[in-house]
Amino acid sequence: MTDYYLDFEKPLKEIDQKIVELETDSTSSDHSSEIIQLNSKKEETRKSIFSDLSRWERVQLARHPQRPFSLDYIKNISSDFIELHGDRYFGDDNAVIAGIGSIDDVKVIIIGQQKGRNTKDNLFRNFGMMRPEGYRKALRIMKLAQKFDLPIITLIDTPGAYPGLGAEERGQGEAIARNLLEMSKLTVPIISVVIGEGASGGALGIGICDRMLMLENTWYSVISPEGCASILWRDASKASDAADAMKVTPKDLLKMKICDRIIQEPLGGAHRNFEETASILKTVLLKELDALKKTNPTSFLDRRIERYEKIGVYTES
Repeated sequence: MTDYYLDFEKPLKEIDQKIVELETDSTSSDHSSEIIQLNSKKEETRKSIFSDLSRWERVQLARHPQRPFSLDYIKNISSDFIELHGDRYFGDDNAVIAGIGSIDDVKVIIIGQQKGRNTKDNLFRNFGMMRPEGYRKALRIMKLAQKFDLPIITLIDTPGAYPGLGAEERGQGEAIARNLLEMSKLTVPIISVVIGEGASGGALGIGICDRMLMLENTWYSVISPEGCASILWRDASKASDAADAMKVTPKDLLKMKICDRIIQEPLGGAHRNFEETASILKTVLLKELDALKKTNPTSFLDRRIERYEKIGVYTES
């Protein structure tokens, strides 16, 4: 896949172009020393750029077209994953992957929102926007997790629930609300991982959990920065200001006790070294699963109530 550069990565693009020019130079000149110097400069530039990213730049990284999606992680961390289809009411939703597999010797249920790499694939996956049948499929698989006493891992990456007429007619709001209710009562551990975008009820519909983990360059909020800017200032171009105002990054959410743990990514983002990112995620998941298996199953509801009651700030007058 051809490298794709975000606006703030342009200095890296310029260096890479110079390296390619030298490597493809048909003259007999030896450019090895220049290439070494440029590679060194590129590493320094990358460290400089990614050591001080703004909230809006992290939002852009979360949307990077080369960023790993749910299926990429599932195939890497679970060699025996079996996908299950359909909600047993209406149909199958390709915007969500759900099934059973194992991470090393730990059997788990994995549910992940899936985007596409190109136009055809995005149409098939509905750009990662789940419909009511997607939430109902996810809940059906979660009920299997409860039946067979298996922990649940959800991978969140969506711009929101699908807002189409058909989705509303089939009960989009009810499907999400039902998931919130039923997930709260499950007597198995639930770990949610934000691997890209976590927007609105589209994310929350599979996001009720005991542990909320976020990859370093992701975001999670009640609305997208563009949507917020359009409502507050009637100007979507002020998305950067909205991202700052909403505090959407993992560090912000860790302070607010919404996020429990930030998973570090390789320098430059998860797409720059997917194998390393997947390895880090797998290690973290195994540690989290090991800690949660000691929890009394009858205490999950009370723990979740306590967890969500702590979120938010208010004053009484």
